[in-house]
Amino acid sequence: MCELKLLDLPSFQTSGNIMKLRSLAVCLASMLVPLAAHAAPVSPKVMVVTMFDGETQPWLDNLDLSQQIAVPGLPASNNTVACNDDLCVMTTTMGYANAASSTLAVALSEQFDLSQTYFLIAGIAGVDPNKGTLGSAAWADYVVDAGLFHRIDDREAPKDWDSQILELGAQAPGEKPKWAAGSEVFKLNPALIEKAFSVTEGVALADGDTAAAYRANYPQEAAKAQPTVMICSSVSADTYWHGAITAAEVSAHTALLTDGEAEYCMSQMEDNATLTALQRGAEAGKLDFSRVAVLRTASNFDRQNPEQTAAESLAANSGGFGPAKENAFRVGNAFAQDIIANWNVYSDGLSK
Repeated sequence: MCELKLLDLPSFQTSGNIMKLRSLAVCLASMLVPLAAHAAPVSPKVMVVTMFDGETQPWLDNLDLSQQIAVPGLPASNNTVACNDDLCVMTTTMGYANAASSTLAVALSEQFDLSQTYFLIAGIAGVDPNKGTLGSAAWADYVVDAGLFHRIDDREAPKDWDSQILELGAQAPGEKPKWAAGSEVFKLNPALIEKAFSVTEGVALADGDTAAAYRANYPQEAAKAQPTVMICSSVSADTYWHGAITAAEVSAHTALLTDGEAEYCMSQMEDNATLTALQRGAEAGKLDFSRVAVLRTASNFDRQNPEQTAAESLAANSGGFGPAKENAFRVGNAFAQDIIANWNVYSDGLSK
């Protein structure tokens, strides 16, 4: 307990009194620390997971998220989770290592009760021009790892090989893998994904003149069209790959791992890692994995148009970055607000 010593009132501003006040303040602060540690955990209805500040900013700009919760294990650059009474936003920072580490830190934190929370991974991606266009928003039915495989460069591979992707334990491209890491494929709750799509398919999406002009260079009808909301499969890889040849190999890899169930559409750098961390959180009894949704919006095409090289395409300003960031918020927030407003529908979860 703090010892309250009498102050010398006739000469209040003495060095002795100031020291006594400082000691009292330090003592009271030390008493508050254990009280804060035992504060009731935050129970958001929605936890939004973004990967970098540009994806996070629209949420901070448009919602009142004034409560800042510092979480041990988050990166120094994004070490707090921003919340209001219903929704929180966390930023993992980019890449597999950051995504998995940050997500697991929050999933296992005693500062949150996530048992009924819906997780919304919301960020930008590359898009297959055969499936969508700049600014399009895709809810993922499957998320497939496009990095867990063997790879031999074409310059050293057998001449009859048609791909640099060789599945784990396989002897030639196109063979099914013989062993697995366990995080290659995630099939997300179909009922949740269908609900997310039905709620958001009419959301007005941002677009831009630069994006419209750039997409006109592609011959595919999907690429030329206005951005829309859709459901398709997303692939993850720490390597930011680009080009038509690699895209075709990734598409075949996605189909092979899922027996043709998943149709590659969006490419990104984190989601299998984030989902693995959330799965570990579910296995630890901290959250419900059937309440996880992945939304990716197209900031660029994953390959060149007929007038470009792959290198020129990778370096090009497609105009999709701004609309993609905005649409990740518009579509993601539309679903988040539906969850919050209709909690009686969502509180018990949606049947698989």
